[in-house]
Order: sequence, then structure tokens, then C-alpha cells
Amino acid sequence: MKLGVLGTGSIAHTVISGVCRLEEIQCTAVAARDLERARAFAGEFGFRRAYGSYLELVEDPEVELIYITTPHALHFEHMMLCLDHGKSVLCEKPFTLNAVQARLVAEKAREKGLYAAEAIWTRYMPSRQMINRAMEDIGRAWTLSANLSYPMPNKKRIHDPALGGGALLDIGIYGLNFAMMHFGPDFARVDSSVLLTETGVDGTESLTCVYPDGRMAVLHHSVFCRSDRKGIIHGDKGYLVVENINNPQSIAVYDKDDHLLYSEEVPPQINGYEYEFLEAAACLKDGKLESHSMPLEETIHVMEVMDALRKTWGLRYPGEEQR
Repeated sequence: MKLGVLGTGSIAHTVISGVCRLEEIQCTAVAARDLERARAFAGEFGFRRAYGSYLELVEDPEVELIYITTPHALHFEHMMLCLDHGKSVLCEKPFTLNAVQARLVAEKAREKGLYAAEAIWTRYMPSRQMINRAMEDIGRAWTLSANLSYPMPNKKRIHDPALGGGALLDIGIYGLNFAMMHFGPDFARVDSSVLLTETGVDGTESLTCVYPDGRMAVLHHSVFCRSDRKGIIHGDKGYLVVENINNPQSIAVYDKDDHLLYSEEVPPQINGYEYEFLEAAACLKDGKLESHSMPLEETIHVMEVMDALRKTWGLRYPGEEQR
């Protein structure tokens, strides 16, 4: 797959440092708003061409798929630019600012017959199926708890409403996806408590997701502190503990008397981001327009849940479409 990268921020460096080692991926072109930054990135990771504008990248006839790494508030604009120029897209999470934008991207991708997917890495990892298999050993699952918090007091994009800041879109999306991957996406309701920052974005939140059959998932996220990042699923015969829901490292299964039954490590990986690119390459090769790990309708559903939460908090980003 001939890969283009749109944006050269820190996440692009982290992700591509592993992806550039894949035989299935050819690092073809990269674009930044500053040509020298693009050239430096190209030199570091072996890209053939560097551009000082995004338009030049989407007009490159060789590029097949473009990985978008720009700030949240720009994802919609940049995906539409790529799709309008016939380029498939893999976009960093969150896919867009809201569900309205996500639906428009999905409609455009289907209209153009192009691949489009959200690059939320935990959806693509082998750990997802490992956790689901381990759940079979704890009986009927009733509750799930998960937390993900990192201290980010000085990160501008986290605290800036104009950049789609806040805990929810940056790290809360992982908690919601953890619950949806292992308990399903169909919440009966989601209750929440939130602490807004001085800039008006969500800094800390607790989400309680109630399912129609009585199961419950409790999620906690904050940009002010470091959490243990554990995910715990409780059943009537025992429970399991996932180390780091943001990049699972191991799964430990206990019986209802707290005796360890077994634990298993997640298979070695390059850096964890390779799976979303390998799936994109396989889909393009097979002519498939959507990821099976993160279909567009599930991406839209996650955005709808986050939209509903932000509405109850009175949090609207500048420039969001009225709805």
C-alpha cells in the first residue's frame, strides 16, 4: 500500500516509526504546512517525497491511502479534501468533532467508492479478541470498570475548545470503545458527571453506561492525573483484569474467591499501530471499503454518544455545525 501522511506532529512520529518497518507499506509521500518539516520527516522515515502543502499530497497520483494526523478540529476538512481527490483515508481518533461530520465523511467515502476508517488502535489489536475469549471463563459478565487518565496540564490542544480539546475526545473515547468492544455498543442510557476546565472543555468525567439487560460499565477519565489505566470485567464466576486499556499488555483471570486462574501476555508487537495499517492494506487489496474492526457505523455511533454527553455538559466547540 502506497502511504501518504498528512501532518507531521508527535503522533505521526510515534505511529510511523513502527509502520515504516512493515513490508506491506510503502512510505510514499508526506505533507506538512512547512516544507522543511515535511522534508525532515521524510528523511527520518524514508518517504520518497515531501510536500509543503496538503493539496500537493492529495494530488500525488501514486498515493493510495492518506493517514491523517492533524488536530481533531481539522479531521473533517482534511478527510473531505482527500476523498474529493480520490484518496482513501485512515484518520486518527476522534474521527471528527461530531456525528454530523462523521456521517458526511461516510457518505462521501461511499459515494466515491473509497476506503475510510478511524485509526483507534485498540479496535485493531489482537488483545481485543483475547479479552473477549477470557470473558468466557468468568461466567455471566455483569459490570465493567475502566479508567484512563494522563496529566496534561500544559498541552494546548487538550485545553483549547477551538482544537476540539477535552478529556472525552482525546482519552475518554478509549474508555467508551473498551466498553463497546466487550459489552456491546447499545447503551440504554449514559449518565455522567463532569468537571469543566477554565477554558470550558471537560477535564475530568465519570460515565455510567447502563445496558438494557442490566449490565453496567463505569468509566473514568481525566487530564489532571495519572491513573492505573486498568480495565476490569466482573462476572458471576470470577473477574478479569486488563493492564492498560489504551494498549493492553496482559490479561489476568481470577475466580470469585480471588484466586488467579491464569494470566496471558499480549503477543509482541512493533508499536501497536501496525494492525490498523495492515488491515487498511488488506482491505484496499481486496476492494473492501470499510474496516471490519471499526466499521463507519460504529465510528458514527461513538460520535453520537460523545455528542449526547457534551450536550448535557453544555460543551460545544467553535465552528461546529448547528444541529
